[in-house]
Amino acid sequence: MGKDVIVACDFADAAKTFEFLDKFGSARPFVKIGMELYYAEGPDIVRRLKERGHKIFLDLKLHDIPNTVKKAMAVLSHLDVDMTNLHAGGGVEMMKYALKGLTRPDGTRPMLIAVTMLTSISQDVMTGELGISGALPDTVMHYAKNAAAAGLDGVVCSPLEAKIVHESCGAGFVTVTPGVRFADGDIGDQKRVMTPAEAKRTGSDYIVVGRPITAAPDPEAAYMRCVGEFVG
Repeated sequence: MGKDVIVACDFADAAKTFEFLDKFGSARPFVKIGMELYYAEGPDIVRRLKERGHKIFLDLKLHDIPNTVKKAMAVLSHLDVDMTNLHAGGGVEMMKYALKGLTRPDGTRPMLIAVTMLTSISQDVMTGELGISGALPDTVMHYAKNAAAAGLDGVVCSPLEAKIVHESCGAGFVTVTPGVRFADGDIGDQKRVMTPAEAKRTGSDYIVVGRPITAAPDPEAAYMRCVGEFVG
């Protein structure tokens, strides 16, 4: 499995998204479409980006009762995305139902990964506000094991936890890690962060990078810096 940098296109509409991506010239980075953009533009944004040659991570983080998630994933299976996700907190049964819904009649499907613990969540918040006892890395590992038991391809976790996830679930179990910032950058609202080079060393398979690229004066140069540090 090759490593890759996924650019988080957290824009309000298609116009801003394509204005940003046009700055990359002939390059076609792997992109993440999140809630804001998908809710604004609907499935058409996926089709337009695929027509341009981009791989797509559809980041909608589904979390509901198993049958509802299964039906939603069946709808998403008609889109030609490369990766999509849900919350591991929904439980093993929900994740199994999601996998069934996402799998097309011919047996193909996008990669399905589960969000363990958001990178904005600290130990204090997890314990004090969410009422989850124990150490945060242990909770991430527990959720990752549930995702693996459900047959998913991997998880979203912080780069700090990528190593323990691989140790618990195997080298082939994918880790997709947001919370990546340059050493000289602002960490914003993220709590558990690493640089691209550090994420590479801990075993992240994909890094998701937003503001360090999208807010950079030269986005293409920032993207290439990420690729250089992470992919090598």
